[in-house]
Amino acid sequence: MILTDKEILSHIEKGLIKIEPFDLSCLGTNSYDVHLGKTLAVYDDEILDAKAHNKIKTFEIPEEGYVLTPAKFYLGVTAEYTETHAHVPFLEGKSSVGRLGIDIHATAGKGDVGFCNHWTLEISVKQPVRVYAGMPVGQLIYFEVKGDIQNMYNKKSNAKYNDKKSIPVESMMFKNKF
Repeated sequence: MILTDKEILSHIEKGLIKIEPFDLSCLGTNSYDVHLGKTLAVYDDEILDAKAHNKIKTFEIPEEGYVLTPAKFYLGVTAEYTETHAHVPFLEGKSSVGRLGIDIHATAGKGDVGFCNHWTLEISVKQPVRVYAGMPVGQLIYFEVKGDIQNMYNKKSNAKYNDKKSIPVESMMFKNKF
């Protein structure tokens, strides 16, 4: 079941959902709008290796915006820090962003119960498009879970994305055993 606006507010008051900064005008009927943070990243190397630590370089989006191009893959970050202690959060792109040909995630649209961080965005575009820090980029939808949770994400020793960062985080695939 998806939480409504009133339920999201209720769960924020109970401390089960945290959104910082929180702006009531960003609360939709059954979602909360999140915004593009000021930092983007690109990988240093053209060829990435799933078994290696692929390094990134970060840069800030200038006030006049930054043009994303189809030939590049970008990592972005939400301006908002979120915590989810009793729900499964889903991040979906806003339709206005999709209509500009921007995809904000390749595969990682679902968070885990216990995810406490900024969301790293996996950004690709269909044609060149100028983006701006602070622009609405996605919406968080919260699903109720059924049953007790054995392994909260923020308590797992092998969770790869627990370090709180307000900048994009590169793939940690290399930490997996395969």
